[in-house]
Amino acid sequence: MQTPKKIAVVGSGLVGSLLAIYLKRLGHTVHVYDRSPDMRTVEFSGRSINLVMSNRGWKAMQDVGLEEEIRKIGIPVDKRGIHLQDGSFVTQFYGKEGEAIFSLSRGVLNRKMIDLAEEAGVDFFFNRKIWDISLATATLFEGESEQGQWSELKYDIVFGADGAFSRIRHRMQRQAMFDYSQEFMSLGYKELHIPANEDGTHKIDKNSLHIWPRGNFMLMGLSNLDGSFTCTLFMPFEGENSFEQLKDEKALVDFFATYFPDTKEVIPDLVNDFFKNPTSYLAIMKCYPWTYEDKVALIGDSAHAIVPFYGHGMNAGFEDITILNELISNYGDDWKTIFSEYQKSRKPNADAIAELSRRNFIEMSTKTADEKFLLQKKIEKWFSDKHPDKWMPLYSRVTFSLQPYSEALAIGDFQNKIMEEVMQIENIASKWNSEEVEKIILQKLTTSIGLLD
Repeated sequence: MQTPKKIAVVGSGLVGSLLAIYLKRLGHTVHVYDRSPDMRTVEFSGRSINLVMSNRGWKAMQDVGLEEEIRKIGIPVDKRGIHLQDGSFVTQFYGKEGEAIFSLSRGVLNRKMIDLAEEAGVDFFFNRKIWDISLATATLFEGESEQGQWSELKYDIVFGADGAFSRIRHRMQRQAMFDYSQEFMSLGYKELHIPANEDGTHKIDKNSLHIWPRGNFMLMGLSNLDGSFTCTLFMPFEGENSFEQLKDEKALVDFFATYFPDTKEVIPDLVNDFFKNPTSYLAIMKCYPWTYEDKVALIGDSAHAIVPFYGHGMNAGFEDITILNELISNYGDDWKTIFSEYQKSRKPNADAIAELSRRNFIEMSTKTADEKFLLQKKIEKWFSDKHPDKWMPLYSRVTFSLQPYSEALAIGDFQNKIMEEVMQIENIASKWNSEEVEKIILQKLTTSIGLLD
């Protein structure tokens, strides 16, 4: 146990709530502040993308004994279900038999995490607006408005878990030598809904992540426990096949009839959902440093907001907590060293998952409808099954292992160069699982075996 400190966590989202549980179990007094109402008392819908929990997230849950509690509110998803425009449907399994990500409703999970944190003894303060912080003294400044009177809240340590537009980071940005970048994508997203059947069952396969890939736009769906699906339409804001073109009911219905005809029977409230729910933005945010002395640290989206196309925003934030907890075990009360090592460890991996997430939109929206891409994935799986010590597909490295993201990205790029050459082999479609192809891959691997160790 550490020497008890008085610690504030700004932000009651998933990362803030889980971090609070860790800190409380280490013996600290933990207060969580959030400017919004208690989400357990309000309706949570309209601008959500379902979450997927993978190995990195489960590791953070396991370390505090919460894994089984969370598994109860999730649904295992072991494959992509790809809806092609010609009406055909193909599946692509994610990993080896038994490997699956878990679909979780963001609202359901966040409410559960707050409940578990309160049970652990964490104090939550909702509708409390934090506008600024004194970095040197870990003092928060709270008030009803940014221009009004503020009161001081003094702490030993403050964690900024207040998301991509963090007020804690906003203060840190005003330091010298603080790097910050924010990039908005030309894509936006809108939540849609597939209701359950009358008997509460799912209308489409609940154990698939459903994708309707259409090039520069796509529809995605993940199952919920109540038999429904949360769907997300990703599209450019402007130009051809964009949100700006879908201004009235006729344009919307005609668009879906053309590009997503098989959804007509399963999304009965398309028009109402589309025009009721907001069109939301996607941004990538990077910064450094993430900490100030032994007083203040950023964690989760406040340090590294990414786009959702790999399903790792939450998992990367939870892994921040895992690494922080390991460093606490190593360095005890030396918070300055803990914070310094934390940011040095996590920054390159946060940058790597940001890049992987950006790339994965192209894979999901375009490549999953490409026969050559599907063949490439089939070859990778076949070779990996035969030589698990020599090849792990990139998706498995990212999702079903704890290998640092930066290593997964580097090895994935190397493996992809090999696969690009393999796909040029004459008649590869007819001899993809032959001894000839196996030998070629093995030969190429031996030239860079050090990278794969």
